Amino acid sequence: MPEPLTQEAILDTAEEVLRRFGPAKTTVVDVARALEVSHGSVYRHFSSKAALRDAVTERWLERVSAPLEAVAAGSTSPSRRLRQWVELLARSKQDMARQDPELFATFRRLTTEARDVVAAHVDHLAAQVSRIVADGIAAGEFAPADPGRVGRAVLQATALFHHPAHADEWGDPRLPDHFDAVFELVLQGLVVRR
Repeated sequence: MPEPLTQEAILDTAEEVLRRFGPAKTTVVDVARALEVSHGSVYRHFSSKAALRDAVTERWLERVSAPLEAVAAGSTSPSRRLRQWVELLARSKQDMARQDPELFATFRRLTTEARDVVAAHVDHLAAQVSRIVADGIAAGEFAPADPGRVGRAVLQATALFHHPAHADEWGDPRLPDHFDAVFELVLQGLVVRR
């Protein structure tokens, strides 16, 4: 007796099919065929091709944000945590682009189509940064400010290093120096002037 079809199995297979054929040529029928089930079985879990793509994109983005949570919740100084957080975000995206360029290109395209999923992801990332900023304000390390506004600004200021739209620039050998300069500027804007 075959195992019941799960959302996880569908998402695993959808990722593989997307890697093989790309988003333009991948259909729900392709995913069902790879699973050796009818396309109706896939539709029982995902109401449309767009819903399936959104779920694949959401899972991919969760792989990015989950490890960042440990940094955001850490106990090191807020300025150190903030740097670790931004470095980890940048490194995870850049590593994905380097290690599996075909899959990264697919997800890059999917994220442009999954606006609601991406907006929720950005909100989640901004909330993590905001918590670090709030900790810095509470500790007297960062100047008083609106943590939510600052969290989003940090994401925007460091976008070159983690936003997929900048992936073509990640091969620049000067990127680590640029990161240091940008992060130092961000930190100078946050710390309490003594």
